Amino acid sequence: MALILIAEDDELIVEAVRSALGARGHIVGAVDNGMPVASIVEFKRPALVILDCNMPDLPGIEALRQIRLLRTAHATPVLMLTARCGAFDEEIAMRAGASDYLRKPFDSDQLVSRVETLLRRAELQERPLPAPPMYHAPPPQNRAWGQR
Repeated sequence: MALILIAEDDELIVEAVRSALGARGHIVGAVDNGMPVASIVEFKRPALVILDCNMPDLPGIEALRQIRLLRTAHATPVLMLTARCGAFDEEIAMRAGASDYLRKPFDSDQLVSRVETLLRRAELQERPLPAPPMYHAPPPQNRAWGQR
């Protein structure tokens, strides 16, 4: 179960995302514009953020850039969910720091798969690596150089 924030101005899309991810046990909070996204991410610390590119007040790309500037959330996975379908739009989003890009209309199973992949990847990055085995030098020999 993960806390997920979606910033989307289309209520039907929000409900579709909530339904698909809620069925998998995730909690989905929503805002209808990009303006409050960075502050919500900073204080609520969702496991993942879903952003629409075209929103009132602050576009999704700008909200993404604000998230990436946060010291506490710079590594939070961000999925861009948008009707923009050009390769150039996707490239802009990925260069701005998006973790993945999904075009509307979307398949609910594909959305769930992408979200869970991003959550697993983020979880693996947070886990500390196991400590390497300690190297123990062999005990010193009690021989002086040149003596036999």
